[in-house]
Amino acid sequence: MKNMNLEMIVGLFLLAGFLSFSWLAIKMGDIKFFMEDTYPVTARFISISGLKEGAAVELAGVKVGKVSDIHLDNGEYEAVVELNISNDVRLQDDSIASIRTSGIIGDRFIKLTPGGSELYLEQGDEIEETESAISLEELVSKYIFDSE
Repeated sequence: MKNMNLEMIVGLFLLAGFLSFSWLAIKMGDIKFFMEDTYPVTARFISISGLKEGAAVELAGVKVGKVSDIHLDNGEYEAVVELNISNDVRLQDDSIASIRTSGIIGDRFIKLTPGGSELYLEQGDEIEETESAISLEELVSKYIFDSE
């Protein structure tokens, strides 16, 4: 009888540990099981150097979405970036999407700057105004070779 109680306690302890480990893995992996309340919009950039799928989309420093897909438009030779924006965020149709770096050599993310229009972007619309990524190598090279 005493042995069975000990086995039951050890089994419950292992089950609690396994559930805790699973919860931690799901949270750290940013895995979503249920449908997210987001809508897709796209933006075109000349250069997205360093931007990756899953990168954050921020508005006023607050994460409001993420980059869901990146592909090349072979006709225009531009990078097409699909953003999933939270449904509770309404973006004006003249908003600006910029690629920024968090810190000096940190990850790239999309910074949204709201516009002043009374019209809002809907699902599947495109952000017309974009600012491409700034290449640190190009700036240093320009400074070194143009300083003659």
